[in-house]
Amino acid sequence: MAEAVPVRCPACQRENGYISPVFPCACGSPVTPPLDLAAAPLPLTHRTWRDSWVTVRCGSCGRESEWPHPEVGCGACGTVVLVPVRPPEPAEPPAGAAGAGEVAGAEPGVRGAPGAEDGVRGDARPAGRAPAGPGGGSAGVGRGPASRPPFRPVTIRTARDAVATAALYLRWLGFRDVRQPDGVPIPSAAVDLRAPGVVAQVDPTTAPAGLRAVECVWLNGLTASATSVYFALAGYTEEARGRADDLGIPLFVMDLTGMPQPVNDPADALVGRGA
Repeated sequence: MAEAVPVRCPACQRENGYISPVFPCACGSPVTPPLDLAAAPLPLTHRTWRDSWVTVRCGSCGRESEWPHPEVGCGACGTVVLVPVRPPEPAEPPAGAAGAGEVAGAEPGVRGAPGAEDGVRGDARPAGRAPAGPGGGSAGVGRGPASRPPFRPVTIRTARDAVATAALYLRWLGFRDVRQPDGVPIPSAAVDLRAPGVVAQVDPTTAPAGLRAVECVWLNGLTASATSVYFALAGYTEEARGRADDLGIPLFVMDLTGMPQPVNDPADALVGRGA
């Protein structure tokens, strides 16, 4: 586990320990927001959707994704403090590389095959992984890999978009009649989704889903004799991931592009077999 770094509250000047979160990149590598401890932390006075996210580049594959902006609550005065993050540096093309969209060694102006950009093949994928499906897992579901159309993501700008994306993804996996249950909503930020054979919860907040959230969706699935699934924007705590592995609960994380990514083996299995 990473060591806590001191973050001084701009309101009362008290130092608070903060541990930077770790998020899963689409390539499977861990991504940690690079904290800028030389910059002054700022108090959060008005929360907006845009300011709640920060761009972080994966050190393994170079992919840039939006993840929750690091913040910490002051233990003395209660002020929510935004921890500064260094923005990604402009990527420099390697020396002698072909121009964007051009094939190395070809005549100038000759572009590669459809889907090839910046010298990268459209079908390139990390070594050691199966062909990636639209959700980041292995391609194919119970209905057959060839029969399932590509998943079309919905850009996430609001919490409602996150719920809609999760519902679309469940339908893409083969679950039918996905809907929010009627009745009084549960006292939680997570949103319930139900369909025959599946019980899902969607957490659209910028805080990692914890142990209790995972156990609650497992109990709901157990009661309904259905598969339990969890979607989160900000990932999961280590305790939540460990418990989900023990209980066999598929966990997915969504970035702002609307592409759910499986983060544990039960999620990979669900993507592989479908509904």
